[in-house]
Amino acid sequence: MTYEFEGRTEKEAIDRAAEELRLEKDDFDVEILEVQRQGIFKKGHVRIRVHTDKPAATPYAAAPGEGGAPGRIRAEESGVSRRTTFGAPEAQTDFEQTLIDFVTDLIEHMGYTGKVSVLFREDRKLGLKIDSEYSSILIGKKGKNLDALQLLANIYAGRQGREDMRIILDTENYRIRREESLVRLAYTVADRVRENRGSVLLEPMNPFDRRLIHTTLNDIADVETKSEGEGLYKQVRVYYKGLR
Repeated sequence: MTYEFEGRTEKEAIDRAAEELRLEKDDFDVEILEVQRQGIFKKGHVRIRVHTDKPAATPYAAAPGEGGAPGRIRAEESGVSRRTTFGAPEAQTDFEQTLIDFVTDLIEHMGYTGKVSVLFREDRKLGLKIDSEYSSILIGKKGKNLDALQLLANIYAGRQGREDMRIILDTENYRIRREESLVRLAYTVADRVRENRGSVLLEPMNPFDRRLIHTTLNDIADVETKSEGEGLYKQVRVYYKGLR
């Protein structure tokens, strides 16, 4: 399925897509269709096309495919709002309990122990928290173990008939700490390439982490970013504008 969105910046267009489709930013791929940089007498304008296999929370039809008229949705007409609730760590439905049991068993089969509870709830997203003395191992290098556990949890949720539900796993607030670390890294690297008039290739990252780097640096006038490589874990190159 494909959709088109617009914004003053790439970040604004991507944020609008995530909000209106009610998907995580790593649930879709972004194709930049048009970029008009902000000038003295005109506002910036970016048009993107979003490709996703995830079910989108919208009453409007998606684009029929390449060459067809892209679908367009408007959040103000959808009548759907996102509500996040915290403070109820115990399972409230059979599905939540089944998922908690699955993640607990998964950890035990790895040879570790941990207590799994509900961190937050949204309409189509469920956050689970793992409390364990082996948190550092469960997180793994750059969060790869935690990403793998999260992927398995999402596959399991789909097999339970909940393909519409996005499962987020966290432990020791790693997700928040990782995001803050990446934002700091992005600004540090941007300063370096502006000073050296060169480029820096970052470590391989998952789609969500890459998109965070892209959107963080999107509004810096003389710095641009691009993804390089193949597969899920690509690298982001940050470069001084004018090198390409």
